[in-house]
Order: sequence, then structure tokens, then C-alpha cells
Amino acid sequence: MVTSMSRQVGAHEMTFEAGKLAKLANGSVVVTYGQTQVLATCVRSKPREGIDFFPLTIDVEERMYAAGKIPGSFFRREGRPGETAILTARLIDRPLRPTFKEASTTRSRSSARSCPSTWRTRTTSPR
Repeated sequence: MVTSMSRQVGAHEMTFEAGKLAKLANGSVVVTYGQTQVLATCVRSKPREGIDFFPLTIDVEERMYAAGKIPGSFFRREGRPGETAILTARLIDRPLRPTFKEASTTRSRSSARSCPSTWRTRTTSPR
């Protein structure tokens, strides 16, 4: 079941679609603003005993391959995240971490993938 909600924000419409992609994740949403799309997913494991910290992982990736922007080599493309991705992950982590219970020991992983505008037209166009 796809749930959709739209709001006018500034000059463009922002659309949230939940249940469209990543159906095996515990939660996923596709956010569209103008020609920019972001797929955000979150998965959790069962609680673990014996750890005294909250294992939260935030991943941010920008996918530009569909638009034809491929870096020079395999290692630069698949290597360590860039400075912008690290700072964006921190901006997501800092306000998100206090929303979980203090004693939570469940391993959680959130991922945000930015997709170019051509990704939307390629997946929705009839063949």
C-alpha cells in the first residue's frame, strides 16, 4: 500500500511517498522536491544485551550514475564517502539520536540516497 502526501514548500511541491520502494526495510519514504528525489530507509535488529551505547549508523550517498556523471575510476566511485556525505550524515544523526529511548540497545541503520532527476523518468516510463 502506497501512502502519499504533498505540500507546497516555496516554489515547488514536496511529496512524501511511503511504501513505494524498499519494502523489506522497516520503514522507507521517497521524498520529491522539484526534480530532486531522496530515498530514505531505516532498519532495526533485535535488542542486544551487554552493550552500554546506542548503535546507530547513518549513511548518506549521492547517486549520479544514472545522469551519466561517473568519477574517473572504480575506487573513487566506491571508496570512502566524501566530506559532504559525512557532514550530512552528522546533521541527520545529531537531532535523530535523542528521539530514541535512552536504554535502547537495538542496532539501527538509516540510509539516505539522493537520486538524479533522470532516475524518476526511467523508472516510471512505460516500456
